[in-house]
Amino acid sequence: MNSLLPATGTDALLQTLSPHIPDTWINQQFPQPHGRGRRRLFSAAQLWRVHLLALLTPVHSFNLLVQMLAEQKAWRRFAHLPNRHTLPEPWVLHEFRQRLGVAGLRRINEHLAVALLPMAVAGSLSVALIDATDLPAATCSF
Repeated sequence: MNSLLPATGTDALLQTLSPHIPDTWINQQFPQPHGRGRRRLFSAAQLWRVHLLALLTPVHSFNLLVQMLAEQKAWRRFAHLPNRHTLPEPWVLHEFRQRLGVAGLRRINEHLAVALLPMAVAGSLSVALIDATDLPAATCSF
C-alpha cells in the first residue's frame, strides 16, 4: 500500500503534521492550573505533542520517550521543547494525561477532525476513524 505521508517516526512526517496542530487552541482549552505546588514548565500543547510522539515514533513508553528526546533533535523541535536539558519527566506526562482525561483527549481529536476532514457531501465516500481513547493503557510491566 502506498501512502501519501512519509514513514512513521521520520522527521519528514513530523514536519508534515506539525502545522496542523492547533497549539493556541489547546493552550486556551487546557490552561495551566495555578496555585500551590510545583511550577509548570510546559504548556498543554507541548505535552500533547510529546504524547503524539509516543504514537508517531517507535517508542512505546513514556520512560523511553523521555530518554530518546534528549538524543532526537527533530522530536524536540516537533514538541517545541527548547533544549535537551529541559524535558518533561514521565510523571509529568502521566499527570497531564490524567488531568485531561478521556473527555479532554476526545475534544482535541474532534477539533482536529473538523479541521482536517472536509464536510461530507451527499454521495461522497465516507471516512471512519478508530478512536481508542476509551481503552485502558497497558501500564504494567511484563
